[in-house]
Amino acid sequence: MTASLSAANPNHQRPQRLELVAGGIQAHAPRPLRIAEQSEGLLQIHTAPFRGSFGSVLSQALRAAGLGSRVLVSQLLKGGVEQGVANSVWLCGRLQWLRPAVPACLAETAQAEFADGGALAAVQEVWAFSREQLISGAVDLMVLDELGLAMELGYLQPAEVLDALERRPAHLDVILTGPAMGPALMALADQVTELRRGF
Repeated sequence: MTASLSAANPNHQRPQRLELVAGGIQAHAPRPLRIAEQSEGLLQIHTAPFRGSFGSVLSQALRAAGLGSRVLVSQLLKGGVEQGVANSVWLCGRLQWLRPAVPACLAETAQAEFADGGALAAVQEVWAFSREQLISGAVDLMVLDELGLAMELGYLQPAEVLDALERRPAHLDVILTGPAMGPALMALADQVTELRRGF
């Protein structure tokens, strides 16, 4: 019968591995330490039949930025602050928060917004910047709010969005939030969280 023990070294060197064998204790050279491989990023979906799945994800994004991760939050259909890419907000020094440069949140139907092209261009500007950050791996965590709804309403081309999500670097975590997540987005997801009622 044998048992392995690690003895602390007062000189702060790596401990020797001690093995208890019949008749005494033998010392062996320490086993080399191995660093765990970097985990692969996940594509998560947080969805609800109502607009309300964003709050908990934003707190997660803020926590990640506070711990040193590079984070991009893109709210594709939220307006009201005339923000756009040029006037994005930075939080914790590492979280960039984008909204389209439109005077109000975009309606459930896109037809009125398409009339002058301003809303369409504003949403596509935010998506183009987000897509570039996604494919290049410039961030560690990306939150895309109401991406599914933006696709469903015709602001974004589904084929282009799906291609970008499939081409993301392995380390990048992506969280999609919003009420409309089509089958193609759901098929890409590693994890789906569904909120069933609002409070």
